[in-house]
This record gives sequence, C-alpha cells and structure tokens, in this order.
Amino acid sequence: MRILEALRTGENRLTKRMASWDSVWARGLLPQVEDAAENTKLWWAAAALMAAGGGWRGRRAAAAGIAGMAVAQVLANGVAKQLVERRRPPKEWFPHEEVEERPDSSSFPSGHTAAAVAFTAAVTPSWPWAGAACAVPTVLVAIERVHDGAHYPSDVAAGAAIGLAAAALARATPRLLVRRLG
Repeated sequence: MRILEALRTGENRLTKRMASWDSVWARGLLPQVEDAAENTKLWWAAAALMAAGGGWRGRRAAAAGIAGMAVAQVLANGVAKQLVERRRPPKEWFPHEEVEERPDSSSFPSGHTAAAVAFTAAVTPSWPWAGAACAVPTVLVAIERVHDGAHYPSDVAAGAAIGLAAAALARATPRLLVRRLG
C-alpha cells in the first residue's frame, strides 16, 4: 500500500506541475494541438496527405495508420473506459480555462493518446519518415492531455500502451488472415 500511495502522490505532483506550466509556447501551441486532435481530425488529415502525395508507400502508411487508430479507439474508448471509472484531475489544480472544456467520461485511459500513438506506430514501418513527422504531434497530444486537465500522466501512459498494442494488432491482422485463409 505504501508503494501505491507513493506512486499516487508522485503522479499528483507531476500533474500539478504540468498544469502550472505557463510558457508562451504552451499557451499558444497546446490549445491548437487539442483542437486538431479532437475527433482524430489531425490523423485523418495526415492520412489524406500521405495517401495523396506519398504514392504507394503513402497509401499503405495511411491505411495502416487509420486501421491502427480505429483499433485503438475501440480498445480505449469502447472497452477500457467502460471497465475503469476514474475521475478527472481536480479542476482547482488547473489555472487556465481549458479545464472547463474537458470530457465527462472516465479519465482512464487517454483515448486521444491511444489514437495518436496507434496512428504513428502503425505508419512508421511502412514509411519511417512519415512516422517520424507524426511523432512530434503525437508527443504534443500526450503533453496537452495532462496540461489541460483532461488526464493524469498514468492515463496518458496507458493510452500510449493501448496505442502500441492497437498498431501491432492492426498491422498483424491482415498477415494472419492471409495465412489462415491461404
């Protein structure tokens, strides 16, 4: 129990520290990242750009990214959030208005992070440069979810783990089906 309490205390401290981060960079960029990531708009736009301008490699990467993102959405929002009920961090920890716009659903796990990580992890094997480019907004999405009061860091970490699993599952499923049917 002492270990769990120490972990909870440490996570609360980290959440408060990230909430109080008041730089021009954070105030200017993170709200835009949140808007772009809402309803996975950012990842759909990235997939469209890859498919339109990347030839066969871009189309393959876009399809893999969308598949990974879809699996992550099901696992994070359709399964995990239904199984684990966790309150969002307390509003009084956050000195900015964005905390008023957070969802009412369970804090655990971060569905935004799951989708972002799944998209990026699924794209990378097909087109490493595109995956590297997607990694930047993926990290920003993860930071933004804690900074704006929507999640604790462990919610984001769980979302990232779900995203990695979803990408692996989405990439492996076609090969498994071909072997099974062939």
